[in-house]
Amino acid sequence: MSLLEESAPAIIFVIGLVISTVIIFIITKLFGGRTNIGKAFITAIIGALVWVITYYLFGHGLLATVAGGIAWLLALKGIYRLSWTRAAIIAVIIWIVSYFVAVALRLPTAPGPL
Repeated sequence: MSLLEESAPAIIFVIGLVISTVIIFIITKLFGGRTNIGKAFITAIIGALVWVITYYLFGHGLLATVAGGIAWLLALKGIYRLSWTRAAIIAVIIWIVSYFVAVALRLPTAPGPL
């Protein structure tokens, strides 16, 4: 068990939020999105809220993951004014990068973004 897993959940949340913000900023910037760190932070916060709400409503499982993914995709599409295809591509890349960063940093991982 890593030191972070034994620490307060708030610390893990803040670290995950910072990492998610940076990943979202970089990926959306690479795809030519009109972004800044503040917009990426808002996107990360909304993503975290989406996952909390869907896991609360649907429990832990495939339904919660799918519902959370669709809700976050809607948020990403709306915040960055992207097409469905572009939002889906960016979302998948963000999830993949987030997963590998979490594994590399030995952070607890979840089906959604950090």
